[in-house]
Amino acid sequence: MEYDVAILGGGAAGLMAAARLNERGGLSVCVVEGNAKPGAKIRISGGGKCNLTNVTVSEHNYLGDATLVRSVLKRFDDSALLNWVRARGCEPVVRKARYYFCPRSAEELIDILLKSAEGVRFFLGHKIETVRQKENGFFVTTDKTTLKARNVIVATGGVSYASVGATDIGLKIAESFGIETVPFRPALAGMTLQKEQFWMKDLSGISFPVTIHVGEKRLREDMLFAHRGISGPAVLSASLYWEKGTVTIDFLDGRSVEAVLKRGGNKKIATAIPLPKRFITAFLDALGVEDKPCSAVTAEEKVMLKTLNAYTFAPAGTFGFTKAEVSKGGVACNALQPYSCESRGVRGLYFVGEVVDVTGELGGYNFQWAFASGRCAADHIGAV
Repeated sequence: MEYDVAILGGGAAGLMAAARLNERGGLSVCVVEGNAKPGAKIRISGGGKCNLTNVTVSEHNYLGDATLVRSVLKRFDDSALLNWVRARGCEPVVRKARYYFCPRSAEELIDILLKSAEGVRFFLGHKIETVRQKENGFFVTTDKTTLKARNVIVATGGVSYASVGATDIGLKIAESFGIETVPFRPALAGMTLQKEQFWMKDLSGISFPVTIHVGEKRLREDMLFAHRGISGPAVLSASLYWEKGTVTIDFLDGRSVEAVLKRGGNKKIATAIPLPKRFITAFLDALGVEDKPCSAVTAEEKVMLKTLNAYTFAPAGTFGFTKAEVSKGGVACNALQPYSCESRGVRGLYFVGEVVDVTGELGGYNFQWAFASGRCAADHIGAV
């Protein structure tokens, strides 16, 4: 069986590439997917409603080569994605003034993608084994068949969510062609704690807005205390940029401890500070500071309490791939053409979506990258 384009992976990037190629017409296209149904990760994301993009999207929301990210997003940005979905009968809704979700179910988005790709041949339940190149094209071998194609788009994703068939086959394909890769690591995952921060483990279930600083990144969102450590949107995005070393948390999210204590007067510390009392009590115990009237706080205790604005510590690690939303790492950005996601060294071989070493913060950024990069590769093939 011969095709003009073989798309490996039926997730967000692969389905968008298939939809775009089908709508442009003129090329024979197939999608090879290991699961019995395409769109597995779309289906379970965002509580089943898929956070497909964000109200503000730029290269600054991604870990990865800014030139590549900017170039790809320019070709299919958040406005273009929203217009594309709306034109096909789905009106995404905004939550928390930032996140775009499907109004009823992620199935709405999957249905749109599949309908837009209705002329594409799907090979479902096919586990990809190898991709090899010969003079007249590529040969894709699965556990059931071998397909021939003039172009191959690798959209196989990362290794998070192994429960829905995630594998590292994309990296293996790249490496078999001598293309540079970066090992996958868990991203958008909670952080585990050192012994000195174990006091946080007794706060499981408490959540409130914080500001987290990781290197030069400043992330402002909710933080959640969990049994294994800390989590919530702010921490998940922080884990993207953290490799080792320290992070700093402003528990008061920009409010000054000194100003709060000054206004507190005869109120006790745990009452005056506008945070959950259970958290403040545990924090005071960890510092060894008595819960006393604000007016009685000593100069030394004020210095200790200032750590509420800048609590610096080194996480022990992350919750790992079993809890990670995505994988960071993948095919090296400098190995790809920024205007097409085509391999610089292998013509006709493209890498898109999570298999590329581009990872977004929490909030729809990774789906936006997947859709944009899939579209970018499809447009380049369609124009050649």
